[in-house]
Amino acid sequence: MNAFVMRARPRTWLLLAAGLLVATSLAAQTGWRRGGEGRYTEPLRRGLPERRDGFMFCRLQYDSGWRFPSGYGWSTDYPRADRNFMIRLPQITRTRMSHWADGELGHAVVRATDPDRFSCPFLFTSDIGSARFSGAETEGLREYLLRGGFLWVDDFWGEDAWALWEQQIGRVLPEYEIRDLPLDHPLFAAYYALREVPQIPSIQSWSRTGGATQESGFEPGDPHMRAIIDERGRILVLITHNTDIADGWEREQDNEDFFFAFTASAYGVGVNVALHVMSH
Repeated sequence: MNAFVMRARPRTWLLLAAGLLVATSLAAQTGWRRGGEGRYTEPLRRGLPERRDGFMFCRLQYDSGWRFPSGYGWSTDYPRADRNFMIRLPQITRTRMSHWADGELGHAVVRATDPDRFSCPFLFTSDIGSARFSGAETEGLREYLLRGGFLWVDDFWGEDAWALWEQQIGRVLPEYEIRDLPLDHPLFAAYYALREVPQIPSIQSWSRTGGATQESGFEPGDPHMRAIIDERGRILVLITHNTDIADGWEREQDNEDFFFAFTASAYGVGVNVALHVMSH
């Protein structure tokens, strides 16, 4: 698995907010985009970036067996969340990034059966409650995780989605249990001192409900960060449930109020996760 360089280590939310003023300034020049309905799409980046000399954000593509409100399966929040996170991570931490030959930041899409997955130290996906892994994908994901890989699943809500995910990951890693990650775990202090798991809704739900953090269409539930951890203490799978961390990255320029309510905390979580996982 590849590693990447970490330098500055500020600990306050003020520095995070200051680092994100670049986005605020840009949005002020172009005008905040109100609303947020609809979906951003573009051709998938297949294969891996040619210049893999730094951090690489890989997204796991899977087939959906179910559909939940406001979810688009694996491509939920793609690709703007992936790209924006790769823009902000080096601004905040001076982390070196991987790039494609055309200069595009090195985010990529892989499946659990792709040989390329073993070159992805950081694998992320959304709306995981809708996933249905084939037998080959189950074995491929298991091999990836046990050989040193890491998977972060985000943006799924409610008990039905949780039960479906628990069933799927139980096929992949039946010998491990899912546990809540306590706030004194080193991940919560990897870069910023995180005091809670923020509940971040999709911008569509937030707009429809007049600012509620609970995603509309699901029963109320508290946000959780859970994990599957091996015998050496390494996080194999990180799970953020009843929250949409990646929407805070994706929608940073879509709505001024949404930006100030959620974007700093979303990047705070993302930066801590990336630095903790890549250094362990």
